[in-house]
Amino acid sequence: MSETSGTLYSGLFNSLVIAAVAVIGLIVFGSATAYVLSRKSGKLGNVAYYMVAAGIIVPAQLGLVPIYIGAQALGLIGSPIGLGVIYVAMLMPLSVFLYAGFVRALPTEYEEAANIDGASKIRTFVQVVFPLLSPATGTVATMAGIIVWNDFFTPLIFLGGSDSPTLPVVIYSYVGEFNIEWNNIFAVLIIGMVPITILYLIFQKKFIQGFSGGIKS
Repeated sequence: MSETSGTLYSGLFNSLVIAAVAVIGLIVFGSATAYVLSRKSGKLGNVAYYMVAAGIIVPAQLGLVPIYIGAQALGLIGSPIGLGVIYVAMLMPLSVFLYAGFVRALPTEYEEAANIDGASKIRTFVQVVFPLLSPATGTVATMAGIIVWNDFFTPLIFLGGSDSPTLPVVIYSYVGEFNIEWNNIFAVLIIGMVPITILYLIFQKKFIQGFSGGIKS
């Protein structure tokens, strides 16, 4: 029983770490990338944006081998934080796509006023633009959190053989050749629903705004 509890707590902690790293990274880098690409005038900016957005329709499995080789070279294999960084790279097209729609809907008058006041580009983005992107932030956080939290295949590949399982991998470990530990499986499922439900409740309003109407003046 103690071994089962230890595995459960380890899986819960690792899943929380991975989801936190992924969500924070996608919010920070996704919003900044979308802002730069959306405000970049000319064909170059449009081409770069569409190239990034095209990554949404490409199955992640197609790039799994080069991603694994690159992650191994960077020492990201077998580490929950490393897997979080990998998720940031894999889900970046989705994050940029969601943020870009909101950035393009923003009038540039806000930024022009900040520039007149002497604000730098970074300060303008952090203090003026990013707060106005809260619906997109809620959408990115909710969608990325759910995707990362429920993913089984990616942690199995990048954390396989390590002592850092995630909750879906822990559930899979309860399925044996001759026996299935249904009591442990359902216990983990119920516990695993709590954090992601809390995440949705926190961003519920912004998540709905992100799909229902965008930014309203």
